[in-house]
Amino acid sequence: MNAKTRIMLIEDHPKYRKVIEMALEKEEDMFLGSLFGAAEVALRNIKEGKNNPDLILLDLNLPGISGLEALPLITELLPEAKIIILTQSNHETDVLTAIQRGAAGYLLKKSTITQIKEAIRTVMQGGASLDGSVAQFILQKLQQKALPVQADHPLSDRELEILKLLGEGFLKKEIADQLNISFGSVATYIRRIYEKLQVENAPAAVAKAYKIGLFRPNR
Repeated sequence: MNAKTRIMLIEDHPKYRKVIEMALEKEEDMFLGSLFGAAEVALRNIKEGKNNPDLILLDLNLPGISGLEALPLITELLPEAKIIILTQSNHETDVLTAIQRGAAGYLLKKSTITQIKEAIRTVMQGGASLDGSVAQFILQKLQQKALPVQADHPLSDRELEILKLLGEGFLKKEIADQLNISFGSVATYIRRIYEKLQVENAPAAVAKAYKIGLFRPNR
């Protein structure tokens, strides 16, 4: 049996913390090991090496240090941990900043418990998870700002194809099946994409691709 995903929740609303706690305690593959109402307390706990998580659910609107301010501090301390933003904010600046700072997912609090659990599993399998309305919003905004496709861009046609599928939410195995190539090949392509674009994850790669003009609108 696979080990449970150890989860940390950083959320300042007690009732919402309780909702998430009750939902995750029923899952055989998840363990909510720590809950904090402030980023400062969570960071202190992480520095002390107590129950460090595999994945963090992070609110943005926190007392003291905000979620956006805490995000790079957390990734510096726990570079291997995945972070999913779970917030009420769908502001453009918050969404793009969170992705640029390394968030592997961005969900709104209107998301159902099922959607949150699916997002956790997707991210832990190496995918990215964006709220549907947020994903559409991001693509619309980035497409509006996109430059013409650069003839000398750093990615190969296959890498562009895989990056587009990542942006649509496909997992590595699904990409391998769709393109009829091995899982290992997909993993290698994705690693090269991240290296060439100098990013850490799929949302950041897609965001940068639009910003530097690798994708045209509706490509």
